Amino acid sequence: MMNKFENFVFGILDNPKKKKMVLVLTAVAFVLSLLMFPTKIVLAKMLPGKSDNTFSVYVDAPSGTSIDQTNKVSQCVIDLFKKEKEVMNIELFLGQGLPLDYAGLVKGSGMKQAENVAEISVNLTDKHDRDEPTYLMVQRLRPVVQKQCESIIKNTSIKFIEQPAGPPTMASIVVEIYGDNMPKVRNLSSQVVKILSSTEGLVDVDIVGDKLYQQYQLVPDKERIAQSGVSVEQLNNILYLAFEGMVIGEKNTKDYADQIPIFLSLDKESKSMASASEIEVQNKLSSLNLMSPTGSMISVIELVTLEKVDSNPVIMHKDLNRMINVVAETDMVSQVYPLLDARSKMIEHFSKDYEVTKVPGMSTYMFDLNLKDKKTGEKFLLRWDGEMKVTLDTFRDLGGAFISALVLIFLLLVVYYKSFTLSGIVLLGSFLSLIGVIVGHFVADLVTRDTFFLTATSLIGFIALMGISSRNSLLLIDFAKSLMECQGMQKRRAIAVAAATRAKPIALTAVAIILGSALLASDPIFGGLGVALISGTVAAVFVSLLFVPILMDNAKAMDFEPEACDVKENISITK
Repeated sequence: MMNKFENFVFGILDNPKKKKMVLVLTAVAFVLSLLMFPTKIVLAKMLPGKSDNTFSVYVDAPSGTSIDQTNKVSQCVIDLFKKEKEVMNIELFLGQGLPLDYAGLVKGSGMKQAENVAEISVNLTDKHDRDEPTYLMVQRLRPVVQKQCESIIKNTSIKFIEQPAGPPTMASIVVEIYGDNMPKVRNLSSQVVKILSSTEGLVDVDIVGDKLYQQYQLVPDKERIAQSGVSVEQLNNILYLAFEGMVIGEKNTKDYADQIPIFLSLDKESKSMASASEIEVQNKLSSLNLMSPTGSMISVIELVTLEKVDSNPVIMHKDLNRMINVVAETDMVSQVYPLLDARSKMIEHFSKDYEVTKVPGMSTYMFDLNLKDKKTGEKFLLRWDGEMKVTLDTFRDLGGAFISALVLIFLLLVVYYKSFTLSGIVLLGSFLSLIGVIVGHFVADLVTRDTFFLTATSLIGFIALMGISSRNSLLLIDFAKSLMECQGMQKRRAIAVAAATRAKPIALTAVAIILGSALLASDPIFGGLGVALISGTVAAVFVSLLFVPILMDNAKAMDFEPEACDVKENISITK
């Protein structure tokens, strides 16, 4: 077997056409594998979806929505979840977010405290006992729930929140819009929402912040209050008593050490109004009466003036700059491609009214856009954040680690071989294992039911492969060098013998790596690492035994002269 492989390698080295064919095929395979990224055959993402035993649903109704209306939307969502056999129990937090956890802290659910918001916690059967992972269930239920429940209250946003597989972020894609003119910033955010909503692969698009709406303000008429003999405190108390409720006394009991407060409020029907019209509000206030010191009843409407004003939205800052967040989630796709698509649309859209400039270079904020109003000269900034930015930063850092590994390996080899050529051969052979990593992810995507992404763990696996691949090439070069110096063997024959002799330990090492990595391949988080090690190792074997020998044959640095060798270094070849 070894003799056959030796003759096979020697036949390639001794035939210029075959050598050229192997080099061309390797180059073509490398280029085609790289083209799998822009053609979206292989997709890159920070981390794939994580299957868990729970997920949450955020219900964000328009600002000014009553808690009853929010509850109506929430109950619609809950009714749909009850039909799912995998759902064990559901808990509704009306007017607030879930008890705070790490992900909720980052996403801002802990700050939710209003009548127009709700959060639904959905607990599922154990992930090992069901066939459908959480992320596929969310993908299936999202359009159904949004179609049936968002229409109950116009402009309601229902978002599905899964447990993060990696570091929690506010959303997959976050667009931060900065500017001093807040009305224009709000207008820009609305336009960004429209662009993101029309971008394929993005769902749950929403503005993080209060939306402006009209509300009624009660202004006390101090002159009338003074004439009636009642106080402003009485007026405030009856309004709180009617619409919010308040403590009017305490009850003592021997069973409790503390006093029990007695809370009084109107019933639900008395507090509610048929509509939000000014006449309806006036009628409700007319039904509330105060008793003056003289015993006469005075209607509340006579003591206040009703004014219609704009709401006061929550002011959001980041790094002491006012801003508004627009968030979007990805529907089982990578964040990078929708971002590039949406960014191109934004440049084209905003160029009509603004001077759009990009951030130069390869900085952390290289995708940001600076806008300058053509008429007023006002400046605005569109900054990208979220999981997308974490993805780019991670891939950038891992890319830097990969380049550092290449440089260090190259320097060590130069010190060892005292030859830039041989060091370059080892390095090039290691780098070409990338072919196997990319093709391996393509094959894995074909055999799995959901998208198999090239993730951050995949890049970690590729960096680890550099040492393994370098070792293969080192075995060939050192063995061939020994054969030429100690045995006086002709260069091509020495390279062929080295390839045939070292093929067995190289193959056994590869098998050990593949078997050890097989356990990782099925893991939802570290599957990319497992696939990268398995497929990259297979590619490294072929590159080491076929491609590297050709480079060695063409390298003048491999022209070693025979010399006297120590007995321990003498190597005999048995044919």
